[in-house]
Amino acid sequence: MSETQKVADRPGAGRPAPNSVDRFFRITDRGSTFGREVRGGFATFFTMAYILVLNPLILGNAEDKFGQRLDSVQLVTATALVAAVMTIVMGVGGNLPLALAAGLGLNAVVAFQIAPLMSWDDAMGLIVLEGLLICVLVVTGLREAVMHAIPQPLKQAISVGIGLFIAFIGFVDAGFVSRVPDAAGTTVPVQLGGTGTLAGWPVLVFCLGVLLTVGLLARKVRGAILISIVVMTIVAVVIDGIADVRSWGLTTPEVPDDVVASPDFGLLGDFSLFGAFGEAGLITVVLLVFTLILSDFFDTMGTVVGVSAEAGLLDEEGKVPGLGRVLLIDGAAAVAGGASSASSATSYIESAAGVGEGARTGFANLVTGGLFACALFLTPLLTIVPMQAAAPALVAVGFLMMTQVKQVDWDRFEIAVPAFLTIAVMPFTYSITNGIGAGFVSYVVIKTVLGRAKEVHWLLWGASALFLLYFAIAPLKQLLGVN
Repeated sequence: MSETQKVADRPGAGRPAPNSVDRFFRITDRGSTFGREVRGGFATFFTMAYILVLNPLILGNAEDKFGQRLDSVQLVTATALVAAVMTIVMGVGGNLPLALAAGLGLNAVVAFQIAPLMSWDDAMGLIVLEGLLICVLVVTGLREAVMHAIPQPLKQAISVGIGLFIAFIGFVDAGFVSRVPDAAGTTVPVQLGGTGTLAGWPVLVFCLGVLLTVGLLARKVRGAILISIVVMTIVAVVIDGIADVRSWGLTTPEVPDDVVASPDFGLLGDFSLFGAFGEAGLITVVLLVFTLILSDFFDTMGTVVGVSAEAGLLDEEGKVPGLGRVLLIDGAAAVAGGASSASSATSYIESAAGVGEGARTGFANLVTGGLFACALFLTPLLTIVPMQAAAPALVAVGFLMMTQVKQVDWDRFEIAVPAFLTIAVMPFTYSITNGIGAGFVSYVVIKTVLGRAKEVHWLLWGASALFLLYFAIAPLKQLLGVN
């Protein structure tokens, strides 16, 4: 047999020799191709591009302690920039098809829980601190201790509670639900619409958007959330042009004069690393940072493992390749998000859409990150989306997060009650921190009452003690004579 025949008979002999890019990302080794990676990069971008609209709306609709709002144009730039840079960094450094952007849920914590207690600079400084602490947890190996400290059902309950909280924000911001004025003399806190009924074109846009979004999700249409936002924005623009609409809220859907504009980097670097301690106090700040770490850390772990498993990249022991680097980059993304005022950036489960298109390596991230970079110049288009067109996405995301409730063992009292309190307290008190605190404290108390206090991890004892101080801070100040 000739040498030529021998070479031709070897496995993979028909494949072209991998080039340097192929070798670096191990594209061929992982059974992928450049074509699949590119398609996967596009799929991931279009599945998660809704954050370019929702993040500016959530952060831009909130006021800090001093009544200041962040500029929506600058928020679009910051959101796109962080997503572009950190997605590419994850692709090169972590070599996973895992895109990053401002976390939906984490931005709600910043907007509605942290900002009202301090200035925006101080709030973003807490995000930077959170990211730095996550990096420390990764470097020191304490991430395993933190992971094992919180019972899995409580982690799932936290996600469910955040989902309900996000959905509630969507209903309120769209005008579907409104607060009953105190002058009404009723004990009912909220009502349908502005007067107990649904009225007005903006609310109609929201209702149609919800139906369109859930319909697309039911059909398993990729990019369902983004498609709904785009379609309902077009509908809103048409309605605004032909009907007499009293108010759309902060954003009026008007066709801009220019489609392309230079990005505005005005928010970059606007953060105060330790200013929050002076505004909100040590205990409150510690609990807020703890809440951010808890939400970010475990969401990331679930996302990384889930996407890697979908891509078939887990090793024989079920571990993610290069997990330490991946988590370190995710922590750095939180730092970048805070430093640019885009809120904490984190890994996106929507990356699974890219995996579904064949992405198996970080090369897909170069495509996704490049598309986010292009979005930097499309700010005029992204800032015409009214809340009524974007809020259905919040309701849809709330539903998707709610599905985790089935994982909770509702027959076990010591798990069911803390899970229920975690889920219920978040939307009812408009506070993610309060929900987590109620869950932690009740879990420790019930375990103690059942004579199983030794089963509670010491980190959970410490966190519960902090939450007790947090809930009792007002009477303690009064008792100690502190203002």
